[in-house]
Amino acid sequence: MQIAMLKSKLHRATVTGADLNYEGSISIDTELIDKARLRVNEKVDIYNCNNGARFSTYVIPGSSGQICLNGAAARLVQTGDQIIIVSYAYLDESEADVHRPVVLIMGPENRVKAKTDGH
Repeated sequence: MQIAMLKSKLHRATVTGADLNYEGSISIDTELIDKARLRVNEKVDIYNCNNGARFSTYVIPGSSGQICLNGAAARLVQTGDQIIIVSYAYLDESEADVHRPVVLIMGPENRVKAKTDGH
């Protein structure tokens, strides 16, 4: 049996932009992509702390400090909103028993304030 487990989380990142005319996705600072062990084109869920919107998209590389929602998702955020970005992994039960997610607690200007790394 496979279980969906939290893999990565960027907690309370600040939206720096919303580009309705882009084809779609979320642009994330490449340093944050690495620190969170995300992958370019990986599916992520977005939870908007300001308005309760919940939606899925995929990761593309962004510039330093950038968290920008693109395409249709741009309608679900405002610049300055606090969001939670999460990814999940499907693990066997034995893997799930020892799995520890990466959690980045975000501070001002989308800098990492604290990190929980299970490895």
